[in-house]
Amino acid sequence: MRLSVSNKLALCRSLLYCLFVWLLPALSYADTPVLSAAEGFGVEVKNAEITLKGDNYMLSADIDYQLSARAMEALQSGVPLFWDIHIKTIQRRDFLWDKTLINAAIRYRIQYHALLNMYRVRNESSGATYNFSTLSAAFDLMSAIYDFPVMYRARYKQGERYAVEIKVTLDRDALPLPLRPVAYTNPQWYLSSDWTLWPLTK
Repeated sequence: MRLSVSNKLALCRSLLYCLFVWLLPALSYADTPVLSAAEGFGVEVKNAEITLKGDNYMLSADIDYQLSARAMEALQSGVPLFWDIHIKTIQRRDFLWDKTLINAAIRYRIQYHALLNMYRVRNESSGATYNFSTLSAAFDLMSAIYDFPVMYRARYKQGERYAVEIKVTLDRDALPLPLRPVAYTNPQWYLSSDWTLWPLTK
């Protein structure tokens, strides 16, 4: 059975209303006091290490995720959060822009499933999916980078300076449409890290 234009509009309005009701717990935090970054939310890259293993320089690092109250409420309401770990290998140059040798990313999706009472993490880059009973266990997986290749040994030139930059970003464009205006205007959704630079030495 084909729907008329008016029926299609009514269906769209109903779907938008259902989505709004679904997101209402997250949006209701708009009247609560805003926390500052110093009060415990944000993302930070820690303890990065670059080692030579075989023919590759490999990166290992720890990432600390601390959700704000509003991001936590959205996650608990079933809103999926997407995080991108950006990894760049650069050649440092004094008189020109640094040259990017490798530009890679690891993308994670985390979502809470209330009926199953579990957190599901999907590595969007590899397709692997993991289930956890606690949020801390889910973040433990997302927090660890182990032996990520950042440069071939053969590309290392004596006398040149190299470094690896890491940045973690929350993809606010991937949030449900009704939540995006809140995410772009409220500091509690500013959950991306700064670029962190680590030297790569032979």
